Amino acid sequence: MNDIHSTAVIDPKARLGDGITIGPYAVIAADVEIGDNSRIGPHVCIYDGARIGSNVTIYQSASISHVPQDLKYAGEESHCTVGDGTTIHEFVTLHRGTVETRLTSIGENCLLMAYSHVAHDCRVGNNVILANGVQIGGHATIEDYTIIGGMTPVHQFCKVGKHCMIGGGFRVVQDVPPYILAGHEPLKYEGLNLIGLRRRGFSNDEIMRIKKIYELIYQSHLNLTQAKEQINQRFAGDKYAGEILDFISKSTRGLIR
Repeated sequence: MNDIHSTAVIDPKARLGDGITIGPYAVIAADVEIGDNSRIGPHVCIYDGARIGSNVTIYQSASISHVPQDLKYAGEESHCTVGDGTTIHEFVTLHRGTVETRLTSIGENCLLMAYSHVAHDCRVGNNVILANGVQIGGHATIEDYTIIGGMTPVHQFCKVGKHCMIGGGFRVVQDVPPYILAGHEPLKYEGLNLIGLRRRGFSNDEIMRIKKIYELIYQSHLNLTQAKEQINQRFAGDKYAGEILDFISKSTRGLIR
């Protein structure tokens, strides 16, 4: 049984699961899917193309899968997905994709705090936290277990690696590699995200290997090409070296300093 307030406006073509709660004055369009046991707060607007998972909570006045803020968007069909267990707080705005990828995706078990924004064609991984007022520009990628501090803008096309933590109030205008802390203006490498890595079960040996890899990149006075060569020689076959080098190879905006 679903608990739907009498003032909610729901298109009869919308596909709703079981055990869903929908609050007063919520608006749900026709091409929408909402999974079991999700809760939709008052005044939430969920537009065409939304695919909401199970056990998702969306608080008051959030806007999900609205049209992109992209002048090239011409009304093409696209989607915005939200994974199971994610919490979306008040006044969050998520825009669906454009013709470039036709998809904006938010992973599972994420926390999007009040007033945060994820633009068109973005990929946000699992277990990501966006603090209040974080603004993610179009085509950005935020990998798993990343935490971004409040009021931080992320430039379009930027990539942020997994297990990162970025301080609040800074600007992300270049790619941020995985496992690190980043802060200051301009944004720069501040060491490993030690607390986050330990909380997620990384061993001391794994942490030390990652630290040595980043010493070659950021503290050896080698240029990036030379650092990559040294990593390949010293850490051949290492899982974390491979992940970091793969991230670097896919960087299009250059790494933070």
